[in-house]
Order: sequence, then C-alpha cells, then structure tokens
Amino acid sequence: LASVGTFQVLKLPLGFIRVLEWLQLFAIFAFATCGGYSGQLRVSVDCMEKASSNLSIAIDFAYPFLHQVSFEAPVCEAMRRERVFLIGDYSSSAEFFVTIAVFAFLYSLMATIVYIFFQNKYHENSRAPLIDFVVTVVFSFMWLVSSSAWAKALSDVKTATDPDEVQLLISACKVQTNKCGSLHGPRWSGLNTSAFGFLNFVLWAGNIWFVFKETSWHKGASRFAGGASEKQAGTFNQQPYNQGSFDQSGSYNTQGNLGQPSEYSQVGGPTSY
Repeated sequence: LASVGTFQVLKLPLGFIRVLEWLQLFAIFAFATCGGYSGQLRVSVDCMEKASSNLSIAIDFAYPFLHQVSFEAPVCEAMRRERVFLIGDYSSSAEFFVTIAVFAFLYSLMATIVYIFFQNKYHENSRAPLIDFVVTVVFSFMWLVSSSAWAKALSDVKTATDPDEVQLLISACKVQTNKCGSLHGPRWSGLNTSAFGFLNFVLWAGNIWFVFKETSWHKGASRFAGGASEKQAGTFNQQPYNQGSFDQSGSYNTQGNLGQPSEYSQVGGPTSY
C-alpha cells in the first residue's frame, strides 16, 4: 500500500473490501431495518353479547421486539376488558444485533479513512496492522454470533405475533359461544432484510486474509521461509559431486581412498553354447 498513490489503495483488496464494508447495503439494512421496524396485526372478538364485541383489535409492536407489548381485549362479560401480553421478550437479541451492526459500520468508516489518508503511518507502525487484524477477527465472530441469535429471535417473533397464536391468549376466545378471527398479520418484508447479517459475516471473514498479509506475523514468516530456502540452496551448491567416467572401451576410472588410481576393465563377448 505504501508504494501506491493515496486513492490507488482502493484498488487493492484490503482497501476495496473496507469500502464495501462501509458502503455496503447489507450493513445498513442490518441496523436500519431491524432498529426501525414497526409492525401491526389485527384480530377480532365477536362475543355472544354483541355489545361487548370488538371486531378490530390492533396490536402494535416495534423494536426492541415484544418487550412488554400488550393490548386490551373484551372478556365478553358485562363490558369487561382484560389486558393481554404477548409471549416472549427478544429485545436482547435484537439490540445485540443492531449494536454490532452500528459499531462494525463505524469501524469500517474509520479504517477506510486510515487506509486512504494515513497509509504511510499505517505501515510505519507495526502495531496498527496487528490491531486491525485482531479487530477484524473479533467483528467476524460477532457478526456470526449476532446474526445467528437474531435469526432465531426473528423466527420466534413471527410465531409470537401470528394472529392465530395471539387468539389463544384471549380468554374470551376459549369460550365456544364466542367467535374470534384474524384480520391481517404483520408484514415481514422489511424485517426479513435484516437477515443479511450472515452476508456481513462472509465479507468480514473474507477480509481476514488481506489484513493478515499486512501484519508483521505474515511478513516475518515470509522472510523466514525465504531465508531458509536460500540457505538450503546454498548448502546443496557447496557439496561437490564426483562421479567416475567410462571410457569408450568400457573401462571405469575412479579415485581410491589412498589416492591411487585404479582401473577396472570389463571385457565381455557373446557366449555360445
């Protein structure tokens, strides 16, 4: 990176992937669609006493999901009403996922600025690539954990906000003389986009190798491997290899231990029987 221009760093894999992590729609969708989501479902309770009926009960929920979400439903007894709470609290998984997405976005922005405007200082200080490598590994692992936790929580949120499941929580719907129904369920198209958190994990994990190549660990290992290869090649070049020669008559000449030449002559011919 130090040998190229300031903005030429973006053409290299390390800087290019950092820009993708910063500008990518996946990271934005991760915390925007999850943190800004709000949904609504509607159910109806038709009591035998029509005056107590409520044919359109709106149940609103938003991020963080199902944390003390409640609604009022008729009991179908003398205009009485009850407060019903949705089952489950998935706020911890949602908040953890959004927090990782926001901090990952901010770190990618900071790293991109360092790569573009402070690339010389980045390479002069050997600790900077090491810190970058460790942080990249940590964020890759956090993306995997948070995405897995949120994927499970999202599935549970969909189950808990299913109108058919919500009707089971209303006491009036347990009486056969009353009729309950679902008007419409939540729209999940926006929230499903947040499941792209797994793509963030793939992108960050793929960047680990490019960051590792900038560390002193990789450069030291490369120099050690190169020095070992040169030393091994020099050792082979220093060892003489003497081999006797055969003359045209079939004689083999070699040098004995006492320095006396010896000659072995092999004379052979066809044998007839």
